[in-house]
Amino acid sequence: MALINSVLSWLMKQRIHQMELFMKYPHEVQLDWFTNLLSQAKNTEWGRTYDYKSITRPEEFKSRVPVSDYESIKPYIDRLRQGEQNILWPSEIKWFAKSSGTTNEKSKFIPVSEESLEECHYKGGKDLLSIYCNNHPETLLFDGKSIAMGGSHQVMEVSNDWSYNEGDLSAIIIQNLPFWAEFRRTPNLSIALMNEWESKIERMAAETINHNVTSASGVPSWTLLLFKRVLEMTGKSDILQVWPKFELFIHGGVNFIPYQEQFKKLLPSPKMTYLETYNASEGFFGIQDRDRADDMLLMLDYGIYYEFLPVDRLDSPGTATKTLDQVEMDVNYAMIISTNAGLWRYMIGDTVTFTTLSPYRIKITGRTKNFINAFGEEVIIDNAEKALAIACEKCKAVVSEYTAGPVYFNKEERGAHEWLIEFEQPPDDVGYFTVALDNALKSLNSDYEAKRYRDMILGEPIIRVMPAGTFYSWLKMKGKLGGQNKVPRLSNDRKYIGEILDILK
Repeated sequence: MALINSVLSWLMKQRIHQMELFMKYPHEVQLDWFTNLLSQAKNTEWGRTYDYKSITRPEEFKSRVPVSDYESIKPYIDRLRQGEQNILWPSEIKWFAKSSGTTNEKSKFIPVSEESLEECHYKGGKDLLSIYCNNHPETLLFDGKSIAMGGSHQVMEVSNDWSYNEGDLSAIIIQNLPFWAEFRRTPNLSIALMNEWESKIERMAAETINHNVTSASGVPSWTLLLFKRVLEMTGKSDILQVWPKFELFIHGGVNFIPYQEQFKKLLPSPKMTYLETYNASEGFFGIQDRDRADDMLLMLDYGIYYEFLPVDRLDSPGTATKTLDQVEMDVNYAMIISTNAGLWRYMIGDTVTFTTLSPYRIKITGRTKNFINAFGEEVIIDNAEKALAIACEKCKAVVSEYTAGPVYFNKEERGAHEWLIEFEQPPDDVGYFTVALDNALKSLNSDYEAKRYRDMILGEPIIRVMPAGTFYSWLKMKGKLGGQNKVPRLSNDRKYIGEILDILK
């Protein structure tokens, strides 16, 4: 195993030289990908519609091709799922990453091409290991195995001669892993891709405790759940008593800060490393390349062409986007991508700021819309509004003002969403209103539904009925009375909830 560790560590480090190339020549690399992507897609339906053959400069691309979101490209994706091809991208699309919903849909289905798997997602995984091995030359990471907290996928039969796969991106990646990566992963594929999470956690814990695990990757909330079950099974007090050589946790998808203290207690070693990645259904965008930093290196040679839209121009995106050479530090941008899976000028919904420009590093600042995503649930404002309307109709209630935010894990309790609601007409039974709201959110958002499954990650919503005038008093206290100042409906932290509750004290 020592020899394998040495060889794999050496191989991983070789990629650093290629990364140094795009860090030194970022604009040239991005322009190359711009030309390459349009050339490959010029004969697709989309490429013919916008005459990609005649586009030679990013300025032409901006003026001719509209900025899109999921709703605008959904008709094309629906056709791909029915078996049509060469619509957005020339190679066959047979995989779709299932992601959280939008205004009109419970789930999104993001096309995943062979090129995006190989040149983006797998490349990102290898680069993450390259960065880690380069920063930690003494690592024994490859002496043991890695736990990947993957999701599930399913085959969808459309007709006798056409079927496709849909599921979590993590499941798609695990299902298609190269042999060398599969060799060092645990648990086995049949367990890793189970879709019933209660049984899955149980089986994962039982199988992994007998391996020499040196790393894990996944959403923090699910990983904590697994670690706690492992400790229950073994009777140990921390994870290092089970896996003494554990050295790396790779995380992404949600803000890690609320989970840091819990991980430190479970992994009480000063040598533990935590690495953040920015790997979404739409692409692998960033890797934390410096220990204990709070930003990520923007990965520029993954088959993705980037544009950045200042958030104050969200209402008129068009040609207002900035190319990489035009961005500034500390400006909040919505990220727009064109990819080797056929997403064109696609606004993914995340906002970022640049923390350095040489090389380009970014920090995720939020979403283009109000949201709660403390546990990977991605509840957006439209989910909240529709769920409240359903609950109010069932309970004959009328809401005048509200805000909601997360309640984070602690030793005794699971996470939850806390809702502060001021009613014009309160429900007769707040408990029934809570159940109605919870069920409505489950029906509207598949990620929320998954996190609420048997209360494993998210508990039932906490509804606090606010006295009349509470929100008015809060806005007045902040000097924000007036028509342009509104109560923030959803927040991914407890800042607003804390301020409002303080008023009641």
